[in-house]
Amino acid sequence: MSLKLMIIPCLTDNFAYLVHNDTTGETALVDAPEASPILNVLAATGWQLSDILLTHHHPDHIDGMADILAAFSGSSNIRVVGSKADAHRLPALDLALEMGEGFTLCQEACQTMDVSGHTVGHIAFYLPKSHLAFTGDSLMAMGCGRLFEGSFDQMWASLSRLMSLPDGTRILSGHDYMAVNERFALSVEPNNTQVITRAAAHRAHGAPDFKALHTTLAHERLTNPFLRAIEPEMKAALGLSGQPDAAVFAELRERRNNF
Repeated sequence: MSLKLMIIPCLTDNFAYLVHNDTTGETALVDAPEASPILNVLAATGWQLSDILLTHHHPDHIDGMADILAAFSGSSNIRVVGSKADAHRLPALDLALEMGEGFTLCQEACQTMDVSGHTVGHIAFYLPKSHLAFTGDSLMAMGCGRLFEGSFDQMWASLSRLMSLPDGTRILSGHDYMAVNERFALSVEPNNTQVITRAAAHRAHGAPDFKALHTTLAHERLTNPFLRAIEPEMKAALGLSGQPDAAVFAELRERRNNF
């Protein structure tokens, strides 16, 4: 039986996610921006929380932890999972993972990926069987996270790791920055028909448009300017023909910072 996925908008533009196994009753939460929306969904579904996965240490990804754990303190043991490299800045971890270390989540194999750049020690969680990648603030819909701690080279390496996943992988990120991301994508590739079509569909639907925000890696390859740093068309558009992919990414990230 495939896992069920629940997308939970939090705060002003964050997302948390629930992954549920109907057979075992296990339910995993990915990131905890705030408690009340998550607890409301758990109450409505009757799902019992078994795991909390944390992508990185920023407050808008962990601030709901204390209230969530308190709400389940008398009924279950919840395993808190995160990066060993970031453990000193995360809530107490029951499973501190080395970069690239695998574990079992809701009876499926789950892989961790080093996606440092936005922060150092940031990890993504990838479920190959269910084709789900929880990317936090690394790869986002038509964008990528701002570099608060890491270097351009680190972030490009992280995005390259994510691009190695199968095209059908669903990308589930930490924020809805779609409106500004689509405007930026159009500013650097105004004639990209894939970007034009995606932006128009998103505007017509209104926010939050889960279909537009949580699309496949294949769709991101066509419409996300940062992943398109490898493409000759993007390099030409920036006046960087023949330049290394990482240099093109750095130029794009700088332009997005000032957009």
